[in-house]
Amino acid sequence: MSWIHDHDFVRAVEFLIDGDGVTGPVNLAAPAPLPHRAFMRALRRAWGVPVGLPATKWMAEIGAFVLRSDTELLLKSRRVVPGRLLEAGFAFDHAEWPQAAVDLVQRVRRERSRT
Repeated sequence: MSWIHDHDFVRAVEFLIDGDGVTGPVNLAAPAPLPHRAFMRALRRAWGVPVGLPATKWMAEIGAFVLRSDTELLLKSRRVVPGRLLEAGFAFDHAEWPQAAVDLVQRVRRERSRT
């Protein structure tokens, strides 16, 4: 599963706008893609949720129908790496998902505690 921390996304866009020499399409994804199972495991760990129930195909189909989407968007993924971005010298602040998930969860909890 390809993912990117929101701060790295914004920084990468600014890097591309300000930089010279990067042409053509650029993948905006963190450099460490991982399987969905590992992605969810790290997210549950960051939230402090010990167990997660897997979603079955029929559950995804119902969700896709309700959202008026296609199940392919939910069930298929591509391994995407930011080759051109890395070659251009961009450095990620959150290159690994477990640390990014912890950061995002902490930010959400801080925002919720303010309200």
